[in-house]
Parts: sequence; structure tokens; C-alpha cells
Amino acid sequence: MDYIKIPMDIEKRSFEIIGQEMGEHEYSPRELSIIKRVIHTTADFDYKNILYIRDGAIDAAVELLKKGVTIYTDTKMALAGINKKALKDLNCNALCFVSDEKVAEIAKARHITRSMAAVEKAVEDGVEFFIFGNAPTALFRLKELIEEGKCNAKFIIATPIGFVGAAESKIEIEKLDIPMIVVRGRKGGSTVAASILNALMYMIVDRS
Repeated sequence: MDYIKIPMDIEKRSFEIIGQEMGEHEYSPRELSIIKRVIHTTADFDYKNILYIRDGAIDAAVELLKKGVTIYTDTKMALAGINKKALKDLNCNALCFVSDEKVAEIAKARHITRSMAAVEKAVEDGVEFFIFGNAPTALFRLKELIEEGKCNAKFIIATPIGFVGAAESKIEIEKLDIPMIVVRGRKGGSTVAASILNALMYMIVDRS
């Protein structure tokens, strides 16, 4: 049986197929690289219609990544999907606090989600680059903290998935005047969030 066995060749052919099947579009090359990577991750072409990239967001993200930034993510799954070599090459660091014992204690005592307590910790630690793949409650909480003047968020990837609060949290975060990339509606997920960050990093460092 004849089939492609080399991982990078599989990815290359996948992107060729995505390009062929996307049809007409008005995306810039950098926007297209993000959208294609999300489609590659999900095999879902609907993302070409629901992925919102705010004007100037890519430049803002690239500038932060080049400086070497700490990145907060709401799930271990998103953290696992982020290319660690690219992070290292950029002198960046990605953190997830959802399993932190103190975060768990705070969440239990205050009757809030761990993700909400975790994003509060990230804000207290001065994080400015945020990735949300699963937790709308955390995204809602981040908006509150920004509006309260407690957080200086400089870039947000918002892709919470689900039926309760996911779409609504992304509608709310878009009201902020902050560089961001958002998956509108119910779709998204941690793998999508990680793929967006990876696409941004691959604009700066070699794919590896």
C-alpha cells in the first residue's frame, strides 16, 4: 500500500489540500497561515468564516512574542499543544494554573471555577498575553479585571467551546479595544487556541 509516511510531508500535503478547497478569499498571507493551521487542526472549513482577526492583532502578537513573553492558557490541553521548541527559541514561557493547589482552594472557598481563580492569579503575576480554549467563565472574568483596571492585557486568543457561555463570552471580549483573535460562536477548543499561537510563532521562527 502506497501512502505518505513522513510527518512533514503529510502536513505539507494537508496544507495543499486546504488551499485547494478553501476557494476564493480576501485574507492576507499571514491571516491565511493562521486560518489554514486551524483548519488543519480541526478539518473544519467553517473556521474560514468564524475566525475573527482584529486589525493589527498579528503585528501586536508578533511584537510581544519577539520580546519574550509569559503566556497564560486556561487548560493543560492547550498548554500541551503549544510548540515548546518555538517557545524556547523565542524565549517565551507558557503557564497553566488550573491545577495549582492554591488556585483550587480559592475556587472552592469563593464558589467560582478554577479557571476564574487561575486567570486572577495570572493577572496578579502580571501576565499580558492570554489564551482561552475552553473556559468562558475565565474569559468573562478577564474582561471584568480589565474593566476594573487590574489587568493590562496586550493580546488575547479567545476560542472557548461549548453551549453555556462560550459564544457570549467571546461577544463580550470583542467589546474591548485590545488586539485579539477570536473564534466566534460555539466552536473552538484548546487545540484551536494552541494552533493559533503556533501559527503566530511560526511567523517568526522555523517550523519544527
